[in-house]
Amino acid sequence: MINGHRVVVVLPAYNAAKTLEATVAELPDTVDQTILVDDGSSDGTVSLAWSLGLSVYVHDGNYGYGRNQQTCYREALACGADIVVMVHPDYQYTPMLVSSMAAMIAYGVYDVVLGSRIVGGGALKGGMPLYKYVGNRMLTLVENLLLGAKLSEYHTGYRAFRRSVLTTLPLLENSDDFVFDNQMLAQCVHFGFRIGEVSCPTRYFEGASSINFRRSVRYGIGVLGTSLQYKMQRWGCVVSGCSARKAGSWICVTMGQPHCQTLCRSTSKIWKLRLAVMKKRTLGLNRESFSSKGLESAIQGLFDSAVHYLCRNREDQIFC
Repeated sequence: MINGHRVVVVLPAYNAAKTLEATVAELPDTVDQTILVDDGSSDGTVSLAWSLGLSVYVHDGNYGYGRNQQTCYREALACGADIVVMVHPDYQYTPMLVSSMAAMIAYGVYDVVLGSRIVGGGALKGGMPLYKYVGNRMLTLVENLLLGAKLSEYHTGYRAFRRSVLTTLPLLENSDDFVFDNQMLAQCVHFGFRIGEVSCPTRYFEGASSINFRRSVRYGIGVLGTSLQYKMQRWGCVVSGCSARKAGSWICVTMGQPHCQTLCRSTSKIWKLRLAVMKKRTLGLNRESFSSKGLESAIQGLFDSAVHYLCRNREDQIFC
């Protein structure tokens, strides 16, 4: 606990038996609880986690890195976490920075803290492949331009969050794959959360998990897509629910409409109402549990009617 804030560490694990014990051994005493979520490992990750006294949750299959994080955050919030720190159990990031990252949130400096491999210039020294380093720098440049932020990198898996961040972001709309990390940061920027960074040494070795070149390319494309979608959102475009989910998008504000809608600036009040509904979707609530179908239909009907009336023959229309 730090400054009266309960600190919970989450470990999204997949075949991490070789490095799990070393990771847990370096966690500081300020951590109140450690949760491991196993995503269908075929090694001894689960049994080892039990023996180490961790709180363990096991998926019945390999659903992906993004889905694993969703479970991590949901269970951390359920156990009363005020600050949640994600640490990869592959020992690529040093767990000794947990206290520093959590303290920056506990004392009100930031809402989100990232452990950056770029700050301090230790990424290549730590063994990061050159093509990943170059890709990291190029993608970060594009993202900073499109998101209007100034981060050293968006691709680290070492992150700490204030509770209110996790209960605000519509994380269930995100991808189940690795681009989940990037979508989450785009959401943080969108909702105006304060993001800080600390220098974090990294280790690339045989036992550390790392995606291959093919999946890295796929991730890079997803990152660019997320950044463009964010920019479109800022310009006022509305992405339909079906296409947004297909792309792993978080800009799902049309509540399942099968087609893009025309949005006038004149409908800003209705837009804010719909955005408020989206923001209410926390990790523990799905659409049905938040509002009845009747309420959702009423909001949808109000929006569609206003758009149809106000957007006729207007020159200030914004189209998808």
